[in-house]
Amino acid sequence: MLFDVERTTLAGRPSLTVRGELDLATAPQLAEAVDAQLAAGPEAFLVDLTHTVFMDSSGARELARTARKALAAGVGMHVLAPHRHGAVRLTIDLLELGSAMPIVDSAAAIGFVERDATP
Repeated sequence: MLFDVERTTLAGRPSLTVRGELDLATAPQLAEAVDAQLAAGPEAFLVDLTHTVFMDSSGARELARTARKALAAGVGMHVLAPHRHGAVRLTIDLLELGSAMPIVDSAAAIGFVERDATP
């Protein structure tokens, strides 16, 4: 599976959607995308791992670096990692990444919900 980090929005909020395998070979691409996201000066952003099929310790380390960069920049950051994606969530839980950054199971858990556009 090909790897991609796409700058997107979720319910009008900046997000980085990670697709594929986040590992030693692809973690630098996430780092570049995070730097670009932070340079845009958001108040907060989301790293969406919903479409990530595998994450090794290098990917986890890059998430931890991302959390430190966001904190240093005064930017809020959440990681969306649904429990149904066992391989990615297992790595997150085993390494206790939730102690370094907020990990959520759904965008609704942090108020990233679609709003009805009708009056």
